[in-house]
Amino acid sequence: MITITRLDKRVIVLNADLIKMIEATPDTIITLISGDTLIVRDSVEEVVRRVVDYQRQVRGFQVV
Repeated sequence: MITITRLDKRVIVLNADLIKMIEATPDTIITLISGDTLIVRDSVEEVVRRVVDYQRQVRGFQVV
């Protein structure tokens, strides 16, 4: 799970495993596997960093 901030400044927690695509248009739009979309304040790079950190934590990967 990752935290993201919606445009109205509400912080929500998102299951990172449900993300299908992230794009910048210039707002960051997260498309979920269900087809739902979220527009967030966080940059694409920040969302990707959080997803990678989450995946490393869950799967036990360590950067050497």
